[in-house]
Amino acid sequence: MQMLLPQMDDSEFEDFRKLIHESIGISLSLQKKQLLMTRLYRRMYQLGINSYGEYWAHVLNDETGSEMVLLLNAVSTNKTDFFRESDHFTFLKNEVYPQLQKQQTIRIWSCACSSGEEAYTIAMTLLDAFGGVLGGRDAKILATDISTRMLDQAELGRYPVNQLPLIPEVLRNRYCQILPETNGEMFQVSSQLKALIRFRRLNLIQEYPLRTQFDFIMCRNVMIYFDRDDQEKLIERLSGYIKPGGYLFVGHSESLIGLQNSLKYVQSSIYQRIKS
Repeated sequence: MQMLLPQMDDSEFEDFRKLIHESIGISLSLQKKQLLMTRLYRRMYQLGINSYGEYWAHVLNDETGSEMVLLLNAVSTNKTDFFRESDHFTFLKNEVYPQLQKQQTIRIWSCACSSGEEAYTIAMTLLDAFGGVLGGRDAKILATDISTRMLDQAELGRYPVNQLPLIPEVLRNRYCQILPETNGEMFQVSSQLKALIRFRRLNLIQEYPLRTQFDFIMCRNVMIYFDRDDQEKLIERLSGYIKPGGYLFVGHSESLIGLQNSLKYVQSSIYQRIKS
């Protein structure tokens, strides 16, 4: 049954649009009004609120800031899969991981990790490249997202079994276990993968509380939601957190062409910070 939404006038849309853009950089055109109405109403329904104006006041009057977090949870897009855009992982296997085998310290960042599939795919492929054993290396994967709801799901590391075919059989057998208590409908990623990853909430358009540089950063399918100015700011920020010689991966529908940046084009959706 289709949800019957209350009406949102253009001034209310503009209030929410501006708040969302200033908060997390997502740029919503007027054509996205219906989408915004639907996503906000799901939260409003939980609160028993029947008008967007009333919900706007509720958000502004919440001094704890928790409702703002829930609003941003509602409007953020969370599409991901295991081995999504698989040629990136082929590039890692052939070009990046052989170089990382020469290092004792490895740092990787999965931006906008959503429900965690990207981060766990990185962990699987990294371990596989090292023969399943890191040999005492200090390896860590930082996985961040704006949505606390997605991060909770990522921490849990449980997924529907219909996602298993996306994972190569050898890795599936090694790092995934079907959960009998779910009648075989869910599987769990291994504790070995979980031990490599730290999930944290992070806003990509604000200053980052990070003190390290990364061997590579995946920030895929994020820029498509930003306007040009915020795209350039994002790439500038991320570039400073890439080690010289390290890589930035963006989504296949994204490009740095036309954006002010200091990265070297390697191939479609893959860029490198030039060594000084």
